[in-house]
Amino acid sequence: MHELGIVFYIIKDVKQVAEQNDATHIHSVTLNLGEVSGVVPDLLQDCWKWAVAKEPLMTGCALEIVTLPAVTYCEGCGKEYPTVVHGKTCPHCGSVHTYLKTGNEVEIKDISIV
Repeated sequence: MHELGIVFYIIKDVKQVAEQNDATHIHSVTLNLGEVSGVVPDLLQDCWKWAVAKEPLMTGCALEIVTLPAVTYCEGCGKEYPTVVHGKTCPHCGSVHTYLKTGNEVEIKDISIV
């Protein structure tokens, strides 16, 4: 379960931002999570609740997840398509010369501090 490790990294970064801004409490964190990032949102939420309960600065801090769609780009025809539905092979031209453009992100989008 790598979700717990991800939570620890997020908390470390959030605490750093809070310190730089003299925050007394973190209200919420919004995370961009790619559709094919390999991170399970429910497990991430469970780990988050457990971990923030141990951080006085973050007690009760909500984790909001924004799911970013996976989009693949085809070098053969120059078109984009939804990755989850079609995989690596372009549905427009049949090329396998494709790459994932978006959808594997795990990044902090917003931190709400008090």
